[in-house]
Amino acid sequence: MEIDETLHLQANGDVFVHRLKELTEDEKHRLELQNSRMISEGKASKLEKEAKKHWDLFYKRNETKFFRDRHWTTREFQELINFDSDARIVFLELGCGVGNMMFPLVEEGFTNFYFYACDFSPRAVEFVKANKLFDANRMQAFCADLTTDDLFENMEEGTVDIASLIFVLSAIHPTAWAHVAKVAYRVLKPGGVLLFRDYGRYDMAQLRFKPGHKIADNFYMRQDGTRSYYFTEEELASVFTMAGFEILMNTYVQRRTVNFKEGIDVPRIFVQGKYKKPSVK
Repeated sequence: MEIDETLHLQANGDVFVHRLKELTEDEKHRLELQNSRMISEGKASKLEKEAKKHWDLFYKRNETKFFRDRHWTTREFQELINFDSDARIVFLELGCGVGNMMFPLVEEGFTNFYFYACDFSPRAVEFVKANKLFDANRMQAFCADLTTDDLFENMEEGTVDIASLIFVLSAIHPTAWAHVAKVAYRVLKPGGVLLFRDYGRYDMAQLRFKPGHKIADNFYMRQDGTRSYYFTEEELASVFTMAGFEILMNTYVQRRTVNFKEGIDVPRIFVQGKYKKPSVK
């Protein structure tokens, strides 16, 4: 039997694959229908200007209940556990939301971590600070817009060992990706690593959008006014190498979301990356 070297099956059922999903005729038709009614330039510009407002309203409606805590991160990102347990590790959650990555790490006993968490939604940051696990002695949460340089009003460049950018870049306009990648690069120490996961091209969620939601190629508006982009691994490789990173990992992740009680069984496609800031020679 011939082995497909583009596939790598994880024990948890995730499949790492270096090729774009092949669309069925029905899926191609769905994507074509999306083009029949596009969002106007005026509305797209308004969405960009009001991005913070829409995310703040999102957290007002959903509070801390929408996103699940990310207990999978230590499984997917061994960089979180492969270190000297006596060493002090500085961790930064970029676009932290309500702390869905940081607080599971706290629960798992990462006592030698000092945590920074930032988000451009003031309401999300307040939820982080209100969490019963928040400890001001080993955590700092603050507002920052990653498309600007205001992150560095709260922390110094070159001070972070591990940073995460999990389901964040997809909500940002493509013209700002290069700046976001550069901000992540600047805040990391030499040898520091950025952990990344986001939505992959032709994910189920992308195929489900109806006409009237498409802003631009692979970029959409949700019902609540927040936005989402669906990436290829090539796009991400370009963005992060241009910022100066070395690529440790950059691939699609295919998995199935199954809920037998509700009769849900849907394929999901994500993109996952690990990007390293080169060590000083």
